[in-house]
Amino acid sequence: MSFLTPDAQFRFGNAPTITGFEAIGAAVEGFFAAIASCRHQLLRTWNGPEAVACEGVVTYTRHDGSTVTVPFANVFELRGAKITAYRIYIDNSPLFSAAA
Repeated sequence: MSFLTPDAQFRFGNAPTITGFEAIGAAVEGFFAAIASCRHQLLRTWNGPEAVACEGVVTYTRHDGSTVTVPFANVFELRGAKITAYRIYIDNSPLFSAAA
């Protein structure tokens, strides 16, 4: 949370955009409670003066120990050294599907 501006906006996948520390913190906490762990592998990054983007794959570990790996892309809009908009482009529906 220390990387965000107080009025930061956050969107995860196709979920609605949420705004502010408290709402973002609650959403992130809820998501992490739904999984056992996750591991990201960055494949590429792009840096600019007002935005940063990255592409990679994330491997989620479910509470039952099974894993699922999906691609993602993140976009961070910056205000100074802080993130003012954080967008995660991902289809994580396999995470919540029955384990294969």
